[in-house]
Amino acid sequence: MTPVELSTPGGGRIVFGADHPLALIAGPCIIESEEHAGFLAREIGRIAGPYVFKASFDKANRTSLASYRGPGIEEGLRILAGIKAAGYPILTDIHEPWQAGRAAEVADILQIPAFLCRQTDLLVEAGRTGRIVNLKKGQFLAPEDMRPAVEKVASTGNTRILLTERGTTFGYHNLVVDMRGLVMLRELGFPVVFDATHSVQLPGGAGTASGGQSQFIEPLSRAAIAVGVDGLFMEIHEAPERARSDGANALRLDLLASLLERLRRLEACVRSLPGRPA
Repeated sequence: MTPVELSTPGGGRIVFGADHPLALIAGPCIIESEEHAGFLAREIGRIAGPYVFKASFDKANRTSLASYRGPGIEEGLRILAGIKAAGYPILTDIHEPWQAGRAAEVADILQIPAFLCRQTDLLVEAGRTGRIVNLKKGQFLAPEDMRPAVEKVASTGNTRILLTERGTTFGYHNLVVDMRGLVMLRELGFPVVFDATHSVQLPGGAGTASGGQSQFIEPLSRAAIAVGVDGLFMEIHEAPERARSDGANALRLDLLASLLERLRRLEACVRSLPGRPA
């Protein structure tokens, strides 16, 4: 596996893969305001150290037409540019091919939402930017079915690809994480990220919104680290009950420090074991 590396605005670097420390992608589901996004970026950085800040300028797949989608691409990228200037690498979603080049002006990582992971034009345009492309595995796909998605991005000459597991549809309003899938994704030859918060989502489980079971964020994260992943993805909010998107499955900010301490201790233990995946 070839590691995927990005430089931080402060001159450091974050590496996904091989024998590098577990990378963290974290932030709110959606940009709620400039002040709020900046607050979370600083607080997560204070707790976690170097990490990739994530937030969406638009969530085009909200359950309800009436749900808040975000500030839009122009205002959203302006806000994200300010956060990047403060020293944090940026990940954000794109939903349409024309958004790729515009978002790449600010974002270090372009994320392809799980529902869109087979959209050829979107994947190709994302690849053409040269930015890291984070492909979320569709809830409807087997791990090996992500190979064609990888090939679509790689056809542009861009092999800076991450593969993210976010659970698989299991009946109605439920997701499960098959830990075998993390191994299968790794076999595609790219770093694997575990999405610890979307994996505990209950899609559409609240009628006009998705529900969630945030009490399972830590157990699933522990399991993923034990199996072997290169990064963790977490949506974080200081008051999930007030979050404007995905609050039911978000990690409460005041739980982050202790959780990371335990997960990093576990990672160190796993690294010390013979036969750890490379």
